[in-house]
Amino acid sequence: MAKTILIADDALFTRMMLRNILNENGYTAVVEAETGTEAIWAYNRWKPDLVIMDINMPEMDGMTAVRNILALDPQARIIICSALGEKHLMLEALEAGVKDFITKPFQPAKVMEVVRKVLS
Repeated sequence: MAKTILIADDALFTRMMLRNILNENGYTAVVEAETGTEAIWAYNRWKPDLVIMDINMPEMDGMTAVRNILALDPQARIIICSALGEKHLMLEALEAGVKDFITKPFQPAKVMEVVRKVLS
């Protein structure tokens, strides 16, 4: 059965790049969201196997969305994908229940390494 992956990022370019990387590696069930609010709605709607979440988004930031998703489903598998290399945000995300993180700009091989690890 295909794994469903939710990409939540306000940058269309980033969503397209991640979608292309995932599609090239056999992940075709990809759902997208532009804001944290949309990410929560999409998570409830599709119950994806994995969420790739940006931190800085309009309307609701990624960390707030992460906390909301984990409150709904403590087993949710979430990866943070952010340009912020600040250790305190990464530690905060991991303490909140995020499984791993990818730092922008990202390499396709690194994205797939983290995705496969979290989905296994």
